[in-house]
Amino acid sequence: MEFNGRHIETWNNCLRFISQVVEPRQFEIWFSKITPVSLQDSTLTVEVPSQFFCEYLESAFLDVIKAALKKEIGTGARLVYTIRPVRSQGAMTYPQGPGDPPTNKTISISTWQPSGNPGPFVFPGITKVQVNPRLNPSYNFDNLVVGNCNRLAVNAAENIAANPGKTPFNPLFIFGGPGLGKTHVAQAAGLAIKKQFPELVVLYVTGNEFKTQYMDAVYVRNKLTDFLAYYMKIDVLIVDDIQDLASQGTQTAFFNVFNHLHQNGKQLILTSDRPPVELQTFEDRLLSRFKWGLSVELEAPSFETRLRMLRERAFREGVNVPDDVLEYLATRIKTNFRELEGALISVMASSTISHSNVTVEQAARITENIVGEEESSLTVDKIQGTVCDYFGISRDTLLSPTRKRQVVQARQISMYLCRKLIENISLATIGNETGGKDHATVLHACNTVSDLCATDRVFRKDVTGIEAILVKANH
Repeated sequence: MEFNGRHIETWNNCLRFISQVVEPRQFEIWFSKITPVSLQDSTLTVEVPSQFFCEYLESAFLDVIKAALKKEIGTGARLVYTIRPVRSQGAMTYPQGPGDPPTNKTISISTWQPSGNPGPFVFPGITKVQVNPRLNPSYNFDNLVVGNCNRLAVNAAENIAANPGKTPFNPLFIFGGPGLGKTHVAQAAGLAIKKQFPELVVLYVTGNEFKTQYMDAVYVRNKLTDFLAYYMKIDVLIVDDIQDLASQGTQTAFFNVFNHLHQNGKQLILTSDRPPVELQTFEDRLLSRFKWGLSVELEAPSFETRLRMLRERAFREGVNVPDDVLEYLATRIKTNFRELEGALISVMASSTISHSNVTVEQAARITENIVGEEESSLTVDKIQGTVCDYFGISRDTLLSPTRKRQVVQARQISMYLCRKLIENISLATIGNETGGKDHATVLHACNTVSDLCATDRVFRKDVTGIEAILVKANH
C-alpha cells in the first residue's frame, strides 16, 4: 500500500477527466465526497459515504469512471470502495410489533374567510390543524425484506429519512408493478422521518385521494386557495399511485404544490405503476419535475428474496411453517410480494385452525385459487428467436444497431410482443435484453407497432402470425 500521495494525484487526475464529462451539479453531488485511500499496483481504493452512494456511482457513472481509470492507470485498472464508518446501529429484534401511529404537530392555516374550510381534512372554522400522517406503523424498514429487486430504492429512502429535503433524491420516484412494495418503501421513509424528526409534518395520500379532495375544493366548497394552502404546509409529502392524477386541473394544482414544496426544501416521495416516460397523459412540465431527483424501479423478487420474506413473516407471526412449504410457495409465486403474502397468510390460518403443520400437498390446495394457473413460460429469448425465424434474420442482426427497415421493424415487433405476452415485465427489462435500449425506445417501439397494426393490413398479419406461433408453442 502506498502512502506517498500517488493515490491522491491519480484520483485528482481522474476527477479532472470526469468533470469534463459529468454535469457540474452531478459532479459536485457525487464526486466531491469521494476520498482516495490508497493505490496498490493497478488497484485504486476510495472511501465513499455509504453503500447506497457506492451503488449509485456504479449504476449512473460506471462508464466514465472506467474511462478515467483506464486513462490514468491502464487497462488493468480496478476501483475498490470502502464505506466511511458510521455509528453502529442497534440490532433488529423479532417479532416486530406495529408500534403506535405517528402524529404531527399542529399547523396554522390562513383562510380567506373566517368560516372557510382550510383543507381537505379540516372542519369549517378551524385554523389550527392537526394533520394525520396517515402512515401504517407496520410499513417500517425493519419489516421490509431487501434484495436486488428493491435495494436501490430502500437505500435511497433510508438516505432521505436521515436528511429529508436535503439529498439529491427529491423527488424520489418509485415505480414498478403491483405488489412489489412501493407503498411499503415510501411509508417506511415517512415513519423513519417522523421518528428522527418529530417536528416535521409528514402526510401520506394516494393520487386518487388528492384528486377527490381537489374536486371537492373546487366544485363543492369553492375553496381551492385553502386546499393549496393546506398542502403547502407539509414538510414531507408522500403521494402513492401518482398516475391517478389524470385530469388537467388536478395536475395544475399538484404542479403548484410540488413547486412550492421543492423550492422550500421540503421532501417529495412519489410512487407509480409505471416510469415517468409512460405517464402519457401528464403535462411535460410535471414530468420534467418528476425526473429532477431519482427514479428507481422495483422489480420482481428473486427466489432467495421471496423465501426470506416468507420466513421472516412467519417468524413475526409466531407460526411454525415447514421449510418445504415455504420453498414451495417461493417457487410457485414469482411475480410479487402481495400474492406471496396472501398465500402465506392462508397457509398460516390453516395451520392455526387445524393445530398442525401444513404439508406441501395441503399448501398446493390452499393456494390453488389464489395463484391460479402457472404463469407463462414465454421469455424474451423465445420471442426474439421466433421473430428472427419468421423474418429470416439472425439474433445478432436483430440486436445490432443497424437501421435497416426490415430489421428495425422486427426489433420493434419483438419488443411489442414481449410487453404484450410476458406478464409483469418492465420496459427496462425488455430494453436491456434488446441491445441495451432505454425506456423511451421500447415505449416508442410498442406504440409504433400498435399504430401500424391499426393502419397496415400486411404488417398486422405479420404481427398476429408471430403471436399465434408463440401462443400455440406455449400451450
